Amino acid sequence: MEIKFGTSGWRDVISDNFTFSNVKLVSQSIADYIKSENVPPACIIGYDPRFLSEEFAKKSASVLAANNIKVLFCRTFTPTPVISYEIISKKLAGGINITASHNPPQYSGIKFSPYWGGPALPETTNKIEQSCKSLVLEQIKEIDFNQAVKQKQIEIINPESKYIARLKELIDFKAIKKSGLKIGVDLFYGTARGYLDKILPPITKKCIVIHNYRDVMFGGRRPEPDAEGMAELKKEVIKNKLNLGVATDGDADRFGILDSDGSYINCNKVIALLLHHLIKTRGWKGLTVRSVMTTGFIDAIAKYFNVEVKETPVGFKFIGQIMTAEETKDKFIIGGEESGGLTIRGHVPEKDGILACLLMAEMAAIERKPIKKIIEEIEKKVGKFIDARINYEVTQETMNNLKVNLKSNIPDKIAGIKVNKVVTIDGFKFILEDNSWVGIRLSGTEPVVRLYLETESAAKIQSLRTDCEKLFKLVQ
Repeated sequence: MEIKFGTSGWRDVISDNFTFSNVKLVSQSIADYIKSENVPPACIIGYDPRFLSEEFAKKSASVLAANNIKVLFCRTFTPTPVISYEIISKKLAGGINITASHNPPQYSGIKFSPYWGGPALPETTNKIEQSCKSLVLEQIKEIDFNQAVKQKQIEIINPESKYIARLKELIDFKAIKKSGLKIGVDLFYGTARGYLDKILPPITKKCIVIHNYRDVMFGGRRPEPDAEGMAELKKEVIKNKLNLGVATDGDADRFGILDSDGSYINCNKVIALLLHHLIKTRGWKGLTVRSVMTTGFIDAIAKYFNVEVKETPVGFKFIGQIMTAEETKDKFIIGGEESGGLTIRGHVPEKDGILACLLMAEMAAIERKPIKKIIEEIEKKVGKFIDARINYEVTQETMNNLKVNLKSNIPDKIAGIKVNKVVTIDGFKFILEDNSWVGIRLSGTEPVVRLYLETESAAKIQSLRTDCEKLFKLVQ
């Protein structure tokens, strides 16, 4: 089979294509990549609570150790942002996390982060993919895991305490404690267990934690903290009159937020809110970075405070690349994408759901009002932004036709509104005359089309959606 890395790692179905043989193949290719770079031959390996994750991680460690790469092996389930922090703080060659993030429970995956701590860029994953194609079984090296531990080629570590210490430098824990905040936490059976449920109870008046144990089936659904997935936490927030509900996905790089009335605050709004909060409380100025299909609410706030905005293709690696570049790293305020990832100045160039949840707790503690009230106050200054994302499962024929038509037949108007500009850095983003916008992205791995919409009213969202469905033949 062909090993293909997506926006964040290689993922596949356990025992179908995600097998021990293929894990060894990918691990050998990563080992060869590390040895080809001018970096210290040391790598951290972690894993999430999915089925066989520890065993897959041990197999990966055995391959790296046999290639004379020192392995720091996490003693238990570890969040992706913690892997990133260890890479940077210990100046490692990179890190591997055995995780399929928010994918359904039958999936597993490999995320690789090189020496700079962010998700591997396309030029890196392309090399690994090509290596996987050319490798033969006899070229894969392996040593017994326990033997490698005895030889100190593999060292068992616990990266938790240093990462939590860093969070205490980034977040105002005193403000949270002083406020008497009441918070609900949904860990989605994932790797934030031992982090959010350890950090928040001592600094909150009340902390209710759910799904804080291992379940390789994630309660029978994908571990994704969206509105549907957070329905159980919503009940707890309302029943216990909590100020805030927070959640992270399977590997704790994505976040989900509920207001005090249980309503879901989407990721677009959270990133915009935290940009406003960081400028207001830290006095940070400079640069914010967002992916192309992420809200213009960020741009409006940035304009209000005279802050620059950079737009990237979809994929947090591109945000991390700008965050760590010499010319921009000291100006960076926050980077985020609408699918649920963000980071801030002074932290890792990787999505961090734990950080996002704690920043929202800090904001709620300082503002002492519901999140929707904070949004309303900001909207009075910069305008209103309503957004939506709809996924369409279509035929391969529809996908093929769309690819051709989007390149050759750019619409002049959508829902009767003139198209002023077309952005094509990732998919097609149509900026309309009234500053509304429509985005179209075609999945590279399945016959799915994603439609993104943003304007100032719910009624207009529906109008744009209806016209786009006809225009792009998304509904048969």
